[in-house]
Amino acid sequence: MPDYTALAERYIEIWNTTDADKRRALVERLFTPDATFTDPVGSVSGWAGIDEFVGGAQAQFAGLSFRLGGAVDGHHDLARFHWHLGPEGMEPLAIGFDVIVAEGDDRISSVYGFLDKVPA
Repeated sequence: MPDYTALAERYIEIWNTTDADKRRALVERLFTPDATFTDPVGSVSGWAGIDEFVGGAQAQFAGLSFRLGGAVDGHHDLARFHWHLGPEGMEPLAIGFDVIVAEGDDRISSVYGFLDKVPA
């Protein structure tokens, strides 16, 4: 059974890694080669698609960081968790809820994201 919290922490780490080469290496270690990511803003697949999507979000929200918004809940090959985006120690500017599908104990094959709070 996967360590759901570890998967979510590795996922959040990708969103906070701004060095493009390091971020791509993390994407390749965490996601399966044909992984998909779908949220209200877009839908991408594969390492390149996920990496480009994350890079675009980082450019849009430069200087802000992602963090887990509470405990990670999981069963079978599924996990769900809230995330917060904003300056450290301050009220989050954005809040989301993601569901990940694990493949094996240490990889993600799909992410389904939902936005609960977005900046005006």
